[in-house]
Amino acid sequence: MSYPDLLILPSIEDYRKYYEDNYCRMPIITFDSIPVYFSKNRFNHAFFESSKKDKIKDTFSIKRAQRINWIKTTLQDKNALLFVGWDNKKKCYDYYRRVAVVLGNYVVIIRFNKLKKAAFFVTAYVADHKRTLTMIMKSPKWQ
Repeated sequence: MSYPDLLILPSIEDYRKYYEDNYCRMPIITFDSIPVYFSKNRFNHAFFESSKKDKIKDTFSIKRAQRINWIKTTLQDKNALLFVGWDNKKKCYDYYRRVAVVLGNYVVIIRFNKLKKAAFFVTAYVADHKRTLTMIMKSPKWQ
């Protein structure tokens, strides 16, 4: 599957508007026919990073933002590697979270509703730390 070029916009607010206009108005349908819903309040979680080890997302990530169009492409890529997500709070696998990995290290995470008939966007990022990618790849495969 071909992935879009990086999207270069002049400001954070332009990326926010792009996200809201292209993702929040209607669901994206995955390769396996699951509607994925995007909420406006996920923008900061998806496109900001922590500048310190405190995990408070305080810095806009141009690296994440420029790949905004990769989110849809990843969700629709039937060749994506799919894994069960991890719940950091409970310290266990969460079989309602699906992690898709494409292009070697680009990650999109969605969370399913109880019936697994719809999902909600959680985040997307480049897993540029080897440990992060190793942990994802050791997760159970999504069934």
